[in-house]
Amino acid sequence: MFDTLTDRFDGIFGRLRGKGKLSEQDVDEALREIRLALLEADVNFEVVKSLVSRIRDRAVGDELSKALNPGQQIVKIVLEELTESLGGEAMQVTFSSKPPTIVLMAGLQGSGKTTNSAKLANLFKSQGRNPLLVGADLQRPAAVEQLRTLGRQIDVPVFSEASDPVSVAKASLEEAKRLGRDVIICDTAGRLAIDEELMEEVRKISEVLDPQYTFLVVDAMTGQDAVTVAESFHNTLALDGVILTKLDGDARGGAALSVKEVVGRPIAFASTGEKLEDFEVFHPDRLASRILGMGDIETLIEKAEAAYEEEEAEEAAQRLMEGTFTLDDFLHQMKQIRKMGPLGNLLGMMPGMPKEVRDVEIEDSQINRLEAIILSMTMEERTKPEIIDGSRRNRIAKGCGMKPQDVSALVTQFSEMKKMMKQLGVQPKKAKAKKGGKKGKKGRRGGGRTTPKGNAPLVDPSAVLAEGVEEFQGLRLPGLPGGDE
Repeated sequence: MFDTLTDRFDGIFGRLRGKGKLSEQDVDEALREIRLALLEADVNFEVVKSLVSRIRDRAVGDELSKALNPGQQIVKIVLEELTESLGGEAMQVTFSSKPPTIVLMAGLQGSGKTTNSAKLANLFKSQGRNPLLVGADLQRPAAVEQLRTLGRQIDVPVFSEASDPVSVAKASLEEAKRLGRDVIICDTAGRLAIDEELMEEVRKISEVLDPQYTFLVVDAMTGQDAVTVAESFHNTLALDGVILTKLDGDARGGAALSVKEVVGRPIAFASTGEKLEDFEVFHPDRLASRILGMGDIETLIEKAEAAYEEEEAEEAAQRLMEGTFTLDDFLHQMKQIRKMGPLGNLLGMMPGMPKEVRDVEIEDSQINRLEAIILSMTMEERTKPEIIDGSRRNRIAKGCGMKPQDVSALVTQFSEMKKMMKQLGVQPKKAKAKKGGKKGKKGRRGGGRTTPKGNAPLVDPSAVLAEGVEEFQGLRLPGLPGGDE
């Protein structure tokens, strides 16, 4: 979503870092570009004005003049102020000591209330809670059935009845007690636009449930209109937070950067994809870091920890270094990586990634091609790909609907990768024992030392890389950008 804004910031900061000393004119010029970049990203004008003013107050004061590297200090100031505009710190949801904890979901039609109700239930379930989904949207055709379908996917019960939304909300309290559920998530009806009937219905449901949390689901693609919607709902319901959807889309990001300062309520959660697992707590500092092109290593680590078992990962790494890593292992690792989300998002989380790499679009279909080739092989071929000859290659290609040269490319590049990783995993070599040493017991030569005194000479990994750098730079797997077609 923030790719354009990130590129603009990259250019601004690149020019600042090249200067050893910054004048007030340099700062004003940079702030002018930052202002334009934010306005083009559809950020609310008042928010831009406040943000730029705060940055300037710090940038032309003592904080900058005392810095060893003024360019880096400007980046630090922008990062901190951008984080503040996004909410400062992540919102912590606390659960009631006397269950159930009640969450009311509100928003316009099409914002994603029903889907995100299920996503929130799935998140709470992963935290050890027992949620109950309540379908109080009785106006939209099949809304309750959609919620039931989503509930079955995550094994969470759904309650609704053919009466009216307020009665459904009231009855859900008894249903939660009967089932022993400690969290209620109530999905309400929406409209295409804000009207009195919508607000009155949501207000009555809120009075009956008396929710601990009222979340407004906002479509990030609507830009500044999302902020106007949030203000209107907040005046009626007293919102506790905002759930921002479609953060994986191609919108400019103005809603995310505006809603906290305008409405005064934080973004609590963010929906980052279509799957029910693509839902996470919103961390302002991490998003600010990504917007400025600094990556998001904390979220990347969390996703890796959720997808990988520690012992399993260590074993795979050991096999890779020993050169015993097989295509079957490679297939398994690809499946684990895909659990972490779209590969494009993962690249964006890695610090220091150049723009060219961040902008590469890797679709699931490209990864599917690699998986199809490996799955068309026998177990022996996956373990020993060197046995794949012409006839085997043709059979594998027919089995996966690919070309024989695609199979050859995968096998060749996989072998090169194994070779490179095995070189990096080489153990220090021991020097041979000198001849003529004194013999010890049983005729063995005396003195156990096989290397000169001092530390053993280690193999320099950079030297190993240098030897095979051309080979490494050419490493491309079929189906990926730059690979063999």
